[in-house]
Amino acid sequence: MEYLSIKECDLDGFLANAQMNLANLHPGDALSDVSDFYTEIVGDRHLADLAAWHITSKDYIADTLKLQQRFSRDLVLDFGGGIGTHALANAMSSKVEHVFFVDINETNRNFVEYRAKELGVEKKLTFCKTIKDTQISKFDTIICLDVLEHLADPASQLEIFNKLMDSNSIALFNWYFYKGEKNEYPFHIDDIQVVEKFFKKLQSMFLEVFHPILITTRAYKKIR
Repeated sequence: MEYLSIKECDLDGFLANAQMNLANLHPGDALSDVSDFYTEIVGDRHLADLAAWHITSKDYIADTLKLQQRFSRDLVLDFGGGIGTHALANAMSSKVEHVFFVDINETNRNFVEYRAKELGVEKKLTFCKTIKDTQISKFDTIICLDVLEHLADPASQLEIFNKLMDSNSIALFNWYFYKGEKNEYPFHIDDIQVVEKFFKKLQSMFLEVFHPILITTRAYKKIR
């Protein structure tokens, strides 16, 4: 409400329609570059969609934070960090030295920076548009949640992550290669060849690390 100057009486409607409003913005096959959608088109509607999803998925998100607490340490890359829930939690951890929050959406970056200042952890976060902007060659922890399904070539992103890890690094990934029953996620990738390429790359470059939390997010270390 404060960040977007929304009246309290309008907040419920703003959040209730968030998913539909974001989906309706998507131009479908006319979209030539997914980055255009998130940098030029979504505006603050992506914030609304993510905030609404956090409310309805709070139990799942709580479990991902527990998982993150088990593995996160030292230098952390939060790739496509959205509204910053996981980056901010990592910044509060005594095991974490610094968090590099990477998101191509300027509105998201500004909002998370605002949240970090409100929570008093802004000194432990650096905000970047791209991984290259971090100027870090190796990360101890990589967080990439609810992002891979938005990328045109998620397998290539795995290769990038692999190069940013050493033998002791841990990456936390999840994915949802599904457009929904009623096309409510038109910005998700579901092409069979793209998805198969992703899983082949995942299995060739990473070894899953067991954790006991019953969620779709997985932990990985590199094997080559």
